Amino acid sequence: MAKAGPVPVTLVDHVSFEIRAGETVGLVGESGCGKSLTALALLALLPTGLTVTSGSVSFEGRDVLRLQERELAKLRGTTLAYVSQEPQASLDPVFTVGSQLGEVVRRHDGLSRRDAKARVLELLRQVEIRDPARVARARPFELSGGMAQRVAIALALAGRPRLLIADEPTTALDVTVQADILELLRRLQLQTGMAIFLITHNWGVVADICTRTLVMYAGQVVEEAAVQDVVDEPRHPYSLGLLRSHPAFAVAGQPMTALKGAVPPPGSWPEGCRFAPRCDFAVDDCTHGAIGLATYGASRAARCIRSSELAEGVVSS
Repeated sequence: MAKAGPVPVTLVDHVSFEIRAGETVGLVGESGCGKSLTALALLALLPTGLTVTSGSVSFEGRDVLRLQERELAKLRGTTLAYVSQEPQASLDPVFTVGSQLGEVVRRHDGLSRRDAKARVLELLRQVEIRDPARVARARPFELSGGMAQRVAIALALAGRPRLLIADEPTTALDVTVQADILELLRRLQLQTGMAIFLITHNWGVVADICTRTLVMYAGQVVEEAAVQDVVDEPRHPYSLGLLRSHPAFAVAGQPMTALKGAVPPPGSWPEGCRFAPRCDFAVDDCTHGAIGLATYGASRAARCIRSSELAEGVVSS
């Protein structure tokens, strides 16, 4: 994936993964790693000026990137749905919640206005809104952040998607509401059987709801594994650094270790391992030539030449 212009700049590369029906896969990393761009690429919704230069997005045997716009319009919402971190951005402040949901329902299901109204109330109940009739009459600015996010999820569910892409859906919410939204997503998944691709910078969120996770850094996937495997035995120093700096994994009585430095911007990625300038375990070989994604068994992979040493606890800086 690259930004168009006189000198194209690569923003995301060597990102490959699969999401199985009914599972929740997390994509975790700091801001600027390319997580949201990866999500938008799956939906063929990249901002103007960005383009996919190679690769494919295969869904049920079809390459999403090769579909015509009319085919994409049918796919989005009915098969693939998206929830952003800014629920208010998904809602028009001028119209009521009910009218906006009703428009989406009629588009997907071809219902009459009366039947669409009933379906709107059903969707609001599905996302566990206690007074759906009142919320349907409300305008978005009258809703709390948590309530607005529930409405945004209801919009995404209107087309009965088989894959829900949730881009930092709890970032703007307080801790209690975050937990409620995550529990809601878990229950909805059990009810509908949909898969969820959850994008976040929060390891606590990943550990709470995901079964498998991808760790992304500077436009690349640097580790992929079951969540518990990464928590117990990270195989990339970036994964280890993220875990050490998160309060959810702090050890009582021991100081937390913050990751030094920041994610380098596209166009300024260092040669070799892109994490090497921030890594306590980097050696000379880390800074020469591209670092491949090595596999460990059937379900683990890491982009680090010292991955095995790190897992065994014998790696030293």
